[in-house]
Amino acid sequence: MVDGGKRVKRVDETVHEIGRDIGNYIRAQRTNAQLSLRQLAKMAGVSNPYLSQVERGLRKPSARILQQIATGLRISAEALYVQAGILDQRIGGPVVDAVLADIDLSERHKQVLLDVYESFRREHHEEAAVLNLPSRKEP
Repeated sequence: MVDGGKRVKRVDETVHEIGRDIGNYIRAQRTNAQLSLRQLAKMAGVSNPYLSQVERGLRKPSARILQQIATGLRISAEALYVQAGILDQRIGGPVVDAVLADIDLSERHKQVLLDVYESFRREHHEEAAVLNLPSRKEP
């Protein structure tokens, strides 16, 4: 489809790219975990052919299957949901994730900790700007 001389992606092309991206991500995580396709399939409770098709971008797994794969890879399901385009990436990284995941903290305590953490981050960025130092910004 052409619009004003520019090529516009069809929805099915975009969906196929997302499927390929999540498949590549799963394969990379499996390789990093030093797991064979067969081992991960067994751990995730899916068939070898199905997992192979997911990794090659031929199948788009449901959120439930992504959860099972994440469990097998020992990574957060949220990481897979973000890669699959199901969730938007949260800002904050592992500290925010750890605070939010802590079942021993009340919601009020979590919010207080996150507020303090964010104030430290903001202060660091302001000091870095004043001193003209490099400062890592969130994507």
